[in-house]
Amino acid sequence: MIQKRIDELIKILNKASYEYHTLDMPSISDQEYDDYYAELVKLETENPSLVREDSPTVRIGATVIDGFEKVTHERPMMSLGDIFNEEEIRDFDNKVRKVVANPTYVCELKIDGLSVSLLYQDGKLIRGATRGDGTVGENITHNVKTIKSVPLSLPQDIDIEVRGEIYMPKSSFEALNKERREKGEKEFANPRNAAAGSVRQLDSKVAASRNLSTFLYHIPNAIDYDIHSQEECLNYMKELTFTVNPNIIHAKNIEEVIEYISYWQVHRPELPYEIDGVVIKVDNLQDQSRLGFTARVPKWAIAYKFPAEEVLTQLKNIEFCVGRTGKITPRADLTPVHLAGSIISSVTLHNEDYIKEKDIKIGDTISIHKAGDVIPEVVEVKKDRRTGEEIDFKMITHCPICGTELVRKESEAAYFCLNPDCDARKIEGLIHFASRDAMNLDGFGENIIEDFYNMKYLHTIDDYYTLHNHKESLKELEGFGEKSINNLLVAIEKSKENSLEKLLFGLGIRHVGKKNAVILAEYYQSLDNLMEATLEELVDIPDIGEIIAESVVGYFAKDENKRCIEKLKEYGVNFQYIGKEKLETEEFSGKTFVLTGTLSIPREEAKELIEYRGGKVTSSVTSKTSVVVVGLSPGSKYDKAKELGVVIWEEEEFLQKVNYQK
Repeated sequence: MIQKRIDELIKILNKASYEYHTLDMPSISDQEYDDYYAELVKLETENPSLVREDSPTVRIGATVIDGFEKVTHERPMMSLGDIFNEEEIRDFDNKVRKVVANPTYVCELKIDGLSVSLLYQDGKLIRGATRGDGTVGENITHNVKTIKSVPLSLPQDIDIEVRGEIYMPKSSFEALNKERREKGEKEFANPRNAAAGSVRQLDSKVAASRNLSTFLYHIPNAIDYDIHSQEECLNYMKELTFTVNPNIIHAKNIEEVIEYISYWQVHRPELPYEIDGVVIKVDNLQDQSRLGFTARVPKWAIAYKFPAEEVLTQLKNIEFCVGRTGKITPRADLTPVHLAGSIISSVTLHNEDYIKEKDIKIGDTISIHKAGDVIPEVVEVKKDRRTGEEIDFKMITHCPICGTELVRKESEAAYFCLNPDCDARKIEGLIHFASRDAMNLDGFGENIIEDFYNMKYLHTIDDYYTLHNHKESLKELEGFGEKSINNLLVAIEKSKENSLEKLLFGLGIRHVGKKNAVILAEYYQSLDNLMEATLEELVDIPDIGEIIAESVVGYFAKDENKRCIEKLKEYGVNFQYIGKEKLETEEFSGKTFVLTGTLSIPREEAKELIEYRGGKVTSSVTSKTSVVVVGLSPGSKYDKAKELGVVIWEEEEFLQKVNYQK
């Protein structure tokens, strides 16, 4: 009779625990659970011989071990390769497509925790183990049993191994650190470290007190259970009462994968647990088998890592760069490190004062992040890692290119090379003129510009418009042919049609950035008008202060600048402000556009083409969307557009409408 009641209570409590921790749909109140639990504890205390191994009372932790037993995994627990940007996502897809014709993918959130293997015999949990080195891990069964989301018994009497992640919820992490603060103990740095430290406790009561949880996502021999896809695998684990993450999708193509990643990169702070990326898996298990493995990782799965907010690297050296205005900028040469989707090997140190303020030395370990998720910058020096071999910073006194003595003005934090004939200044000015935000001379990379300068084809910015005179000589250069030279000349010719603000920015007038160039172009409408402007007039323009006004007047007062501008006019470069008003058309003005699929031009460029014609680009398709522009392998946005009856333009049609010439 007592045994029957114990069995009933265990069944009720295990079911309630599954509903609460896995389904988030409790069927009984907390008070009812506590009453049933108290009754079970009383019966087991009075009848210790009747205590079952899968009783929820074992969750409180009572086992203390002397050390961790080594466990050899029957099948290796392999790690995944990492990728960090959209280009690498597409590269993974291309590699898969060389073996699999039309792959679909399962995307899972990459839980920031500790990998675990759970082994069951006859439906009963017999072992929990860490990944270890992939072949040999540690037996942590005594701690795994305290985790309430881990079923101690399954609804089927089967032998099975499942794998997943042990993690610490944010709420548990905050409560744990609060408790440690109050006790004067050192806090855990993050939930992952806290989870790892918890499962490696010899006393299971400690692990039990940490409120850990799990998400399971893999059956290493799934095919043995008549499972044929990762999606089926996840569903089967749900049937077995394992906790499977609810935020999983089946993606029809790589565009949907990218959309999923983009969504969670923004929304991950809303989750009650930490994630550090997304795992992408080929769905079909037979396709997985065909793709196989490298010596270290599967070829059918990859982990996209979200950009790190802050990473550590070593500052190997400090070099000095000369800008187009003669400004000398110290630059840190770093041990290359992944940061926010790209590899960073250098970072600006701005000026002498900045370096002294942060006490930066050559050889220091420093932390860096991307300011505004764009520009890498130094956060701080890790002074506790200094060895005494670091070298103090010393500002140079002469230009590293021309040798001219540097000058630091009273109102400036930086040093300047004032030699107008400094090669570095001239090259930087040429690079700036050709840049995308300036005259957008497509194909003119920094190396090409520097080579052309050294070969005497380019000396000042107006020389771009005489390069056609050297066409035959340029074709003889290594790496250049008829087609590549023609492409450069076409880009130069096309730039003559740019609106005035691009030319203004390209001239490199000190303090005149992109925004100010637009303001001046809109106000004066032509370069001739601007050249005649007085200091008083310029200062009266909103957002154009005295410093910018003095710089503009000073630039146009110099004879060499006047001569250059006259040549640009002679060569047919547009001096008028075109602006949006002149380019706005009925097909674009006031309309909302969405881009989907792989385009043959950069998305940012497509966006600019639309906005320049008065349109607006948004990320999601709704009933208010005017047009969806479709590239190769479009995602769910294309399906949504068809469903809503939104106008769809193929990329070729879009490029024709904007008169784009490749």
